[in-house]
Amino acid sequence: QVQLVESGGGLMQAGGSLSLSCAASGRTINNYDVGWFRQAPGKEREFVASITTSGFSTYYADSIKGRFTISRDNAKNTVYLQMNNLKPEDTAVYYCAVRRSPRGAYDTWGQGTQVTVSS
Repeated sequence: QVQLVESGGGLMQAGGSLSLSCAASGRTINNYDVGWFRQAPGKEREFVASITTSGFSTYYADSIKGRFTISRDNAKNTVYLQMNNLKPEDTAVYYCAVRRSPRGAYDTWGQGTQVTVSS
């Protein structure tokens, strides 16, 4: 069983940066696609970014493209989300999740980390 723990959230002013980490334990996630999602108050959870097993391919939501970067360090069993030029609308709980195949569902989730961006 894979366990995921997100960290790095916090309070930041608009225009600032935060770096989120998703640390996996229990087994390696080297063979898993990893995604970041977020859920703002009163809104549905939405896709933010994902990265394939090798890290060769990455995908981003249009709302964060050019500002956020997803990366992974398979040696550390960790995936990162670098968030630059933060905006108040980025305020949300951020979750990481894994899936075993590119067309499968994300079936293991972390507990989330709060990101709050003030204007």
